Amino acid sequence: MGKKSILILVDGMRRDALEACGHPFVQEILKTGAVRLAARCVMPSVTLPCHISLFHSVPPQRHGTLTNDYTQQVRPVRSLPEQLHLLEKSTAMFYSWEQLRDIALPGNMDYSLFMNLHRHEHSDVCLTDAALSYIDAEKPDFVFLYLGQTDETGHGKGWMGEEYLQTVYTAWDCIERVARKTQGEYDLFITADHGGHERCHGTEMPEDMNIPLFVRTVDSLPVKPRLQREGEPEGKQQASIMDIAPTIATVMGIPLPRDWEGESLV
Repeated sequence: MGKKSILILVDGMRRDALEACGHPFVQEILKTGAVRLAARCVMPSVTLPCHISLFHSVPPQRHGTLTNDYTQQVRPVRSLPEQLHLLEKSTAMFYSWEQLRDIALPGNMDYSLFMNLHRHEHSDVCLTDAALSYIDAEKPDFVFLYLGQTDETGHGKGWMGEEYLQTVYTAWDCIERVARKTQGEYDLFITADHGGHERCHGTEMPEDMNIPLFVRTVDSLPVKPRLQREGEPEGKQQASIMDIAPTIATVMGIPLPRDWEGESLV
């Protein structure tokens, strides 16, 4: 039986919000074998470019999506869902921001559920409920769970304010439920697409660029920081958002498309 993975992404979750929100599971998950890394997103630090870079493991300048409007790739790079579909792995996606439909070409997801976060006040909780029900019934090989209310609150109320930190806390309630329910059965990856400052993001400020990354594998695979590439500045972050797809693929035992630029962390 092949290995199975769940990727949970909390939109707009700053790295320093983890301690500030005060959720006890942030530290508890480390005791269950998770490895916590400092990571960095891509520029522009905007939701859709960051997601396309995550799932295609190339920078925005290569995939061509530089705003929240999708741009068709001139020289297409296969995404993680497309690679999994090619190898007959079952995939599912639960999301509340409709533009994310473009993380993979049509026909490469076995199941997807969209719930508009502007119309559903508790979309993070409802999507988590739906994802857990589907996992229990269907046992898909890969699940992407997107929690979007943190970013929505950041734009509306400001990053690191009381309302923002409460949505981060609620997101970790959802993460805890998934982690406990699937422990021993699914490898788990937890991250964000970008951070934010004041009521915006998109810059090269550390508040926008720095994101958390947790990796918990069933068999406790060793996780390493990404090595500094030639020409990169000193003091580089431990991981890049572009390393997530190669890491998931490696853990699941599937080959990496040759065009991917990220590196596996295991």
